[in-house]
Amino acid sequence: MTQVKEPVRLIRSVKLLRPLKIIVVNESENTRVPFLRGILTRSLLDAGLQFEDAFELATQVRDSLPAEEEITTEAIRDRVFALLEQQGHLGALEPYRLPLAAPSRIQINSLSGTSSAFSRGKHERYLQSSGMRAEKAEQTTAMIYDQLLASGVESMTTCQLGYLTYLCLLQEVSRKAARRYLVWSQFQRSARPLLLLICGTVGTGKSTIATELAHLLDIVRIQSTDMLREVMRMMMPKRLLPILHTSSFNAWKALPIQDLKERDRDQLVADGYRSQTDLLAVPCEAVLQRAMEESVPIILEGVHAHPDLLDRLPEDSDAIVVHATLAVLKPKELKSRLRGRGAEVPHRRAKRYLNKFDAVWSLQSFLLSEADRCNVPIITNQDKEKATQQIILQMVHELARHFKGDPEEVFGTVVREMQDQVDSQPWHQLIPMMSD
Repeated sequence: MTQVKEPVRLIRSVKLLRPLKIIVVNESENTRVPFLRGILTRSLLDAGLQFEDAFELATQVRDSLPAEEEITTEAIRDRVFALLEQQGHLGALEPYRLPLAAPSRIQINSLSGTSSAFSRGKHERYLQSSGMRAEKAEQTTAMIYDQLLASGVESMTTCQLGYLTYLCLLQEVSRKAARRYLVWSQFQRSARPLLLLICGTVGTGKSTIATELAHLLDIVRIQSTDMLREVMRMMMPKRLLPILHTSSFNAWKALPIQDLKERDRDQLVADGYRSQTDLLAVPCEAVLQRAMEESVPIILEGVHAHPDLLDRLPEDSDAIVVHATLAVLKPKELKSRLRGRGAEVPHRRAKRYLNKFDAVWSLQSFLLSEADRCNVPIITNQDKEKATQQIILQMVHELARHFKGDPEEVFGTVVREMQDQVDSQPWHQLIPMMSD
């Protein structure tokens, strides 16, 4: 009889680890909440620390706290102060101390009834959208935010915040900056669509600038003409429409031309581009028409965003159209960009562009001459931030033709209510009279 062995049961000793639970007691507000490293990290970021430094310091504070005990907010703040001084972050001491006597969140109430916390990043981007440089926008937002905290403001309406920002720009920056802010604010309150067209040859940074503009202007829709061309290529095979299946600078090779040797090469490049652009005009027009019907802003970027597209738009449209052509005016710089393009995104076939660089350069020359003919601004893209700002300034200039930027029309009754005080007091002294 075979003896059946009883299976051996392995009993493993499992050590149950209890999660650390540190309760932070706020005696002034009579609240008890768990300590969260992420919240402290965010406070340190707001005080001016870099993320790595803020995260490391918050980790040190967490590790120094005893497990399963309570600690007051004042005790945590003392630990943070000590570490900030010890690690040399002296510039963050005052910004970190300020929120102690001020509300942690400033509620901004919109006209539609919704509310959200004041966002410095959003406020900075709004200022940049009116044509202000990034550094100046950051300084202005910090100035306004610090004054709101110092005044103990808990809530404001969007109109109050907008008017306060306008007064700050008027007194601290310049009349031009304040005027641009008014125009942009009035447009934002309108329902008119914005059509932003960005043209340029390969390598001039159209996609990069379009993405940056979309971020700053809060535009959701970006349409590349290259993507529209790809869709058309799927619908129309090469044997039926060969010119659609070539690069814009090489499209002339698909034209039915007999006397190629007698033709000027630059003119051939222009003719090929024109023929391909005429085909792309139909889907481009459809994209713009849809944006106008829905009254939403859109950025159309690509080599096919030719100024003649504007002739296809309805004359009675209330859309505001801004067109710009990007350029890189030095051949060596454009070649360098194309090489970098291939290194960063290999499938974009930079080698092919470099081998056909003469045609690429010829196409850019034609696009610049077309921009000049159609009175379209030419933006030299040597610096991304500068080029972006120039396009925004061009946009605000166009908006100023449609909006007069009257403060009372933009911000409503708050302007009338503060009229007597505005002329006699600095902007920051008006904050207590504005807050809800």
